[in-house]
Order: sequence, then C-alpha cells, then structure tokens
Amino acid sequence: MMRSSVFLILFFALMLILPSGCKDTGNGNQPKDLTEAEIEENLLQANKHAVGTEDEQIRNFIQRYGWKMNETGTGLRYMVYKRGDGPLAKTGQIASLRYEIRLITGDVAYTSNEKGIKEFLIGKGGVESGLEEGILFLHQGDKAKLILPSHLAYGLIGDQDKIPAKSTIIYDVELVKLK
Repeated sequence: MMRSSVFLILFFALMLILPSGCKDTGNGNQPKDLTEAEIEENLLQANKHAVGTEDEQIRNFIQRYGWKMNETGTGLRYMVYKRGDGPLAKTGQIASLRYEIRLITGDVAYTSNEKGIKEFLIGKGGVESGLEEGILFLHQGDKAKLILPSHLAYGLIGDQDKIPAKSTIIYDVELVKLK
C-alpha cells in the first residue's frame, strides 16, 4: 500500500516537473508520449535521489554528534549506550518503553513524560516499522538511540501533528519491561 502511494505521489510530482506534462518532443516533429517504463524509471531515479539526500543528512547528523551506530539493511541506525541486564526482546512480547522522539532538526516531538509509557506487541505493528525493527536489538533495561529514516517512520505524510512529511526521527528509548 505504501509503495503504491509513494509511486502515485512521485508520479504527480514528475508530471509537474516535466515540460509539456508527460510529453517528449522526440525528433522535434510530433510530441511522443512517455512509456510507462520511462515514467517508472524517472520515478525510480527521483526516489533514489530523495533517499540518498536523506541518508546523507543522517550520516552528517551522526558525525556531528560522534555517535558510533550500527546500520541495518533497511537503513535503521541504532546504538545501545547503556546495557540492561534483562532478556533480549522477541516477537510476540509486549514492550514497555520510556522514550523521547526528536526530529533531525533537534526539535522534540513527543516524550513519554507527556504521553506516558509506550506499550506495544512486538511484531504486531501499530508503531513505526523502524521502532519494531530496532526494539529487537535491545535487552530489557537497555537505553538506546534509534534513527529512523522517513520510510521507517511516518513516511510521505508525517503523523498529521508534530512530525512533518518525509521526516527522519530520532528515538531515545529505554526498554523498561518485557512481558
């Protein structure tokens, strides 16, 4: 569902950018419609550029703070800065977290101090996919930083409140309890 939404949004964005809508003047005689494959390739290139730009912003942020982070294949970055002594989180458990969510700009969006402890069933969804992924690297009692690129956070539309569209977010979490 998310992939088709991204495709549609990028399609319409390219429609605005390309001269004459979706026309290519070809040899100069008659306008030629772009094929679906050409449109898809243009969208793919635009998406690669956007992902590359966000990735560069994240790398610069990490370098600025001097954090030593691990990176997963999805683009999630994580760093455990205080080890707990509890068990490792597993799918099917309920995780209870203290947290602070910041935008990459440094602005605080949400905290457990104002919203309360966050509880969720690991593997069920209902939270950002990057948080779902990141929690599985933590033991009960761990404190960690998680950097979620926009595609692992709130994507193209944001959360319609404090997190804008296409925002990278930084979680500072403490895995308080697993049950």
